[in-house]
Amino acid sequence: MPGAIDPAVTQENIDRTICRPGYARSARPAYAITGRYKRRLMDQQHPGQSKADYELDHLIPISIGGAPFNEKDLWLQPRNGRANAKDKNDLAYVLWRLVCRHEVPLATAQKAISENWIAAYQTYATPQNIAKYHFRHGNEVVAGSSTK
Repeated sequence: MPGAIDPAVTQENIDRTICRPGYARSARPAYAITGRYKRRLMDQQHPGQSKADYELDHLIPISIGGAPFNEKDLWLQPRNGRANAKDKNDLAYVLWRLVCRHEVPLATAQKAISENWIAAYQTYATPQNIAKYHFRHGNEVVAGSSTK
């Protein structure tokens, strides 16, 4: 899967787009749209399995300039097992913070996560970066954004 980027998000405008609080939430398509697409993918790829076991995920997260609703960027991510949705969400959040702190260029983050997100996780979602960049809400760690 190649992923897809939003051409409206560039390195030059990240402070006005993806790094603005609430950007990913405001750009995310409504569940009425994504829910139907997830059901269709589930029927095609995992017939008879529970939708709750998978997350409809943006390969390149909206938070780092992924295309909000481009089928090339959407896939079903398992919620359980190795390399699961939580791991990818952790990576998405760390990359978002690194990009918005201007420590990693936007194109570098997009390329890393789209080419091999597991390798990107090993590079960027180190225990130190996860501890440094995650914020807590109550007792729960809040990570990157995803489409349910």
